[in-house]
Amino acid sequence: MSGNASHAVQALNEAFLHQHPSPALHTINQLAMDEVVALMQSQSAANVITVWNGLTLDKATLALQKLPEVQIRNILQRGDSVRLARVLVRVAEEERQHWLTLVESKRQRELNALVQYPDESAGSLMDPRFMLLYETLTVREALHRIRKFKPRFTRQLYIVDPQGHLHRMVEIHKLAMAEGGETLGNLAQAVPAVVEATATRDEVVSQLEQQRITDLPVVDVEGRLVGVIRYDALMDAVRKESSIDMLTMVGASREERALSSVGFVVRKRLPWLSINLLTAFLAAAVVGLFENTIAQFTALAVLLPVVAGQSGNTGAQALAVTMRGLALREIGTSHWLRVAKKEIGAAFINGVSISLLTALGVLVWSSSMGLALVITIAMVIAMVAAAFSGVVIPVVLSSLGQDPAQSSSIILTTVTDIVGFFAFLGIATMLSSML
Repeated sequence: MSGNASHAVQALNEAFLHQHPSPALHTINQLAMDEVVALMQSQSAANVITVWNGLTLDKATLALQKLPEVQIRNILQRGDSVRLARVLVRVAEEERQHWLTLVESKRQRELNALVQYPDESAGSLMDPRFMLLYETLTVREALHRIRKFKPRFTRQLYIVDPQGHLHRMVEIHKLAMAEGGETLGNLAQAVPAVVEATATRDEVVSQLEQQRITDLPVVDVEGRLVGVIRYDALMDAVRKESSIDMLTMVGASREERALSSVGFVVRKRLPWLSINLLTAFLAAAVVGLFENTIAQFTALAVLLPVVAGQSGNTGAQALAVTMRGLALREIGTSHWLRVAKKEIGAAFINGVSISLLTALGVLVWSSSMGLALVITIAMVIAMVAAAFSGVVIPVVLSSLGQDPAQSSSIILTTVTDIVGFFAFLGIATMLSSML
């Protein structure tokens, strides 16, 4: 093929990918692995990310293993971190660590955090190397994939939709006895039990007790299949659960291993309590800057807690949503901007609504249009700043390797108080002629 012809084919491929992404990615997933790799190597860096994000997990894993390091680095650095984590857990530890050396340290920390699930959670018990099947596959095609993939012995094979969501399952003995041209959709049945990756060992054991199963599929918060807990891991979880029950019978706590000595607790908490004391003085210092304004307009002192309370509640809501997303591996630290935009937008709309209601109450109470205007502007500013802080604080702490659950609320309270006080009293000072 001439150079001009190759260039034309590449341009057509890119146009097809941009204008019709869903059918294009579906077609790409039907290609042989060598053809997928060749296609990705002919694409721009941005298109490589698009193609890789559209591959099934098994093909996305094989693609990383076959692509040159320059493209692996591009995918690891710019690809969706949550999807990358689901692929990284499928490869050997040595290969994963080698790949992570290709990216900057901040990205390494984020991906490592997403790959590692809490001890004794379903994610830590599961086998992330599983086989993906689709309802449209024929029995002949499925058997060919099984021979090629060589999965661990299992009684169930799981069927997913094009986005990777767990759909149904097919028992392997039915597959072996079916006609070659029959589709898996005709053999599939409902999945009897499923757990999220962050589920505790108790929940895993509970599923085993309720259902007669040998494998337990594990999904993420959006229902995408991320792993399978095999029979031996299920039995090991039961044995450990039984040993904890024995401790409970003799009066020991089920959470005994998580309890620490008083000295340890004091060493962990006292520094943060000291920091909290310092930040409280900082907030008080902000109020002190506007002592003359407060002395002149005493109504400001009455309304100051209203602004601080609303901003504090807004920040706490954003903080809770962000920390839950981080804990459930729904987001990584690289998603902070998308989460922040969403929280800021919601805070602005809520801020305008709440501030108008507050202004109406202030107007009835004080008969001061200026005071109502001040609290309206200040409350919107404070609530938007609090929402932004509620997202950024846990993300920054997580990226630094700190526990956001221990210290986020202290930092957030400081930020919301200082911003709320400064906005309210600062605007009141500038518009003092209207009060």
